[in-house]
Amino acid sequence: MLSNPGIEFRDAQRETHQFGIRLAIMSGFVVVMFLLLLARFAWLQIIQHSHYHTLAEANRISVVPVTPGRGVIFDRNGVQLAYNYTAHTLEITPGKAGDVSATIDQLAEIVEITPRDRRRFKQLQEESKSFESLPLRSRLADEEIARFAANRYRFPGVEIKARLFRQYPQGELFSHVIGYIGRINQKELDKLDTDGELANYRGTDHIGKTGLELSYESALHGTTGVEQVEIDSAGRAVRVLSRTPPASGANLALKLDAGLQALVDKAFGDRRGALVALDPQTGGVLAFVSKPGFDPNLFVDGIDPQSWGELRNSPDRPMLNRALTGTYPPGSTFKPFMALAALTTGKRTPQQAISDPGYFQFGNHRFRDDAEFGHGAVDMYKSIVVSCDTYYYVLANEMGIDAIAKFMTRLGFGSRTGIDLTGEAAGILPSQEWKMQRFKQKWFAGETVSIGIGQGYNSYTPLQLASAIAAIANDGTMLRPHVVDYMEDVRTKARTPVAPRPLALGLNPEHIDVIKKALVGVNKEGTSASVFVGTEYVSAGKTGTSQVVAIKQGEKYIESRVQERHRDHALFVAYAPADKPTIALAVIVENAGFGAKAAAPIARQVFDYYLLGKTPPGDKKEAGK
Repeated sequence: MLSNPGIEFRDAQRETHQFGIRLAIMSGFVVVMFLLLLARFAWLQIIQHSHYHTLAEANRISVVPVTPGRGVIFDRNGVQLAYNYTAHTLEITPGKAGDVSATIDQLAEIVEITPRDRRRFKQLQEESKSFESLPLRSRLADEEIARFAANRYRFPGVEIKARLFRQYPQGELFSHVIGYIGRINQKELDKLDTDGELANYRGTDHIGKTGLELSYESALHGTTGVEQVEIDSAGRAVRVLSRTPPASGANLALKLDAGLQALVDKAFGDRRGALVALDPQTGGVLAFVSKPGFDPNLFVDGIDPQSWGELRNSPDRPMLNRALTGTYPPGSTFKPFMALAALTTGKRTPQQAISDPGYFQFGNHRFRDDAEFGHGAVDMYKSIVVSCDTYYYVLANEMGIDAIAKFMTRLGFGSRTGIDLTGEAAGILPSQEWKMQRFKQKWFAGETVSIGIGQGYNSYTPLQLASAIAAIANDGTMLRPHVVDYMEDVRTKARTPVAPRPLALGLNPEHIDVIKKALVGVNKEGTSASVFVGTEYVSAGKTGTSQVVAIKQGEKYIESRVQERHRDHALFVAYAPADKPTIALAVIVENAGFGAKAAAPIARQVFDYYLLGKTPPGDKKEAGK
């Protein structure tokens, strides 16, 4: 039979061979891939096991800082001046919340959001990074917390946190000495990093900004603790695995007397000024008042722009710590120190007298005394008691500016006292060298004359004046002023006292006695005698009036014709009891005129309260009442 040429027969043997080749290739590929997977598995599970186990644990375990409680601040009698409390706050993380303004509007339908809350949040938002959690509302009520919890799903990036808040129960009464805390800014973060303290501030949003809150920050802050917390896939805490507790900051017990502070504050009323009262035997600060003050509670959550603008733009300058950084001409309160300088340098004896015609003529300029026809014969005692300007015009001219400056340096004028508060001003103690450095001009002899009565370039803080008069009261031994009495460990109750730092000025005790007798005379028969009539103690003091605006030669100063803020300042320095002083003070009332009229009566109230427990009629001893 002939084969059909149109039919093609398959080669089964060849196809079988080709299929085997393909099968072998595929099997080899599968084996290679399996080996690669096996090798990768071995790499991950054996060689890299430790690394990925750590990453897995990190996803499961969160290390959370535990913020320490900030130390509490008390006065000498245990009155709380700064403490902490726990409250819930509504917070927004702008980077997670989307349209923040819309989110706040929606939240306002659930919890109360005031315009001040909005302004403060906007201010914080401008100063912070988008990933930071920022407080919108603080101190939420339980009902508000419940309403938000029911609507939480609607608000990504919004949560409620329990936080410790700082409270200043006395309001503005201690604002300048206690200071306040505020949110940490970038400059402060950089400093913490440089100082190696950044790790201890993990989880902490606030830091001391002014006053004792700043100067004792390291003691008040404490040590941050750590918690290892197991979390689920949604990031919610499941359980605490381990905990290193935080160490609370130290408590501060102060020398300050809250009752005395409140009395001084009320005595000033609406007037501007400052008072510093010291224990001359220890240097402890008994009262530290700067008027007006401000409410430090405004700054804890972040002050809103409107409130900050009101404080910053007020002509009364409530943010100025007048007691610490305000500098003023000391006026006639400078005269006792000038007299002591004259005795020490040998320029005068106590009995040596001048004839006061009511002026001192220097060249073509006539320096006038407040007594138009003079005080007649004036020795050192009388010069202080009646506050004779002419006596000190003559004395200053004879001593010369550099001799005055050299002696006054010993009493601390023109330099910081070293008080345990930051930001203290040094004041101005003029000299030839100072003027050349400051103005690139030489000193003129006529400029020395007004220095003798505490005018001219003289400019000192109330704290410096209080420290100097305390040194006289303490027989020539000066002690560094300090507000804090001791620091107390919260856990062990161990106390670390702030020890006095005495400095002997090397003054002749007989010279000091001359000055002290004259200062007693001021309150007995001199310029402030009417203020201290009927006291149950003997006190010593010196009135002062310092010019704010110079008057032209030949013109007479008439207070009623001068703008209120251009009127003279009233000053007074004093101590009591005169024989064994336990309190010394300096007080200035801005633009209030004669020291005996405005400043000395405040000192009288201070002495009556501190020495006798007396308060003006209608007052209560308790601070804040």
